[in-house]
Amino acid sequence: MDKGGDSELQDFLIAEKQKAQFNAQIHEFNDFCWDKCVDKPGAKLDSRTETCISNCVERFIDVSLLITNRFAQMLEKGGGMQ
Repeated sequence: MDKGGDSELQDFLIAEKQKAQFNAQIHEFNDFCWDKCVDKPGAKLDSRTETCISNCVERFIDVSLLITNRFAQMLEKGGGMQ
């Protein structure tokens, strides 16, 4: 395989890994928020449950972004994780 092919394969693998991580994150907050907000599943969600799930997912995303950004700042400053 030539260098161009190696680079394309590497890019593809990175993209696939990112997709897998994104899907895992979705499943994680689905499970967490479902357990937190849904008392008894029915034919449809009531407005209280919908609001709870929406708020839960938004907070989960906010916290994930906060943690990711904090680690990025630590790495930029050379602090890393010692």
